[in-house]
Amino acid sequence: MRGTSIVTLSAALAAALGAPIAAAETVRVFAAASLTEAFREVAALYEQQHAGDTVELNFAGSQVLRTQIEQGAAADVFASSDLVHADALVAAGLLGPHRVFARNRLVVVVPAVSPKVSRLQDVARPGVKVLVAGPTVPVGRYTAQVLAKLGSAGLYGDDFQGRVQANVVSQETNVRAVLAKVALGEADAGVVYVTDAATAVQKVRTIDIPERYNIVAEYPIGRVTKSDAAAQAKAFVDLVLGPDGQAILRKYGFAQ
Repeated sequence: MRGTSIVTLSAALAAALGAPIAAAETVRVFAAASLTEAFREVAALYEQQHAGDTVELNFAGSQVLRTQIEQGAAADVFASSDLVHADALVAAGLLGPHRVFARNRLVVVVPAVSPKVSRLQDVARPGVKVLVAGPTVPVGRYTAQVLAKLGSAGLYGDDFQGRVQANVVSQETNVRAVLAKVALGEADAGVVYVTDAATAVQKVRTIDIPERYNIVAEYPIGRVTKSDAAAQAKAFVDLVLGPDGQAILRKYGFAQ
């Protein structure tokens, strides 16, 4: 019968054999911008393992994603680059229990061509243009904490934190905006995650922050309570937490 689709025939056959018919679902994943490459690969693996399902990825600063969920945006999974925004959604009854699935740390990036900054102390030099993320962005808050620790240590002269902050020419809404502008030479230095710097090795150079003054960023993931695809959201979270998902995250430089 020409008018009968393959889908209809398949459904009829499944019904005749008493087999359950699984409806395809879209899993809407709201994830921190620093997870872009890793979660694209996780999403592709999920779709391979769940035929018919589609993963819809929304990448932005964790603070932006939190606001979107608070304002009623349709989401099934939330993966943040800090605990603050995840905990706020839990407190509001919008996110279920979450678990830390990855960790990260900070690094200074400078343009690969003719950089004006070669040492960490140079970031505080007068006239250096510095980019950071805003204070509500997880990486921006981590940056402020690192600068405070470095300033308190007195390694780079008086008021290192204040001198660096005086050089800040812009506060961005997510870590990828910081990285992109430094890579384009619009600033002399910026602070991003190690994993972000690794995505632009031909465009930026890195300056390490001593481990004792660095910050360990913890990434939590959980299911949005108003999800319309709860089972699929759980399956995606389980994949991220499981060995296959963890292997992908390690591939992109995330620590467990």
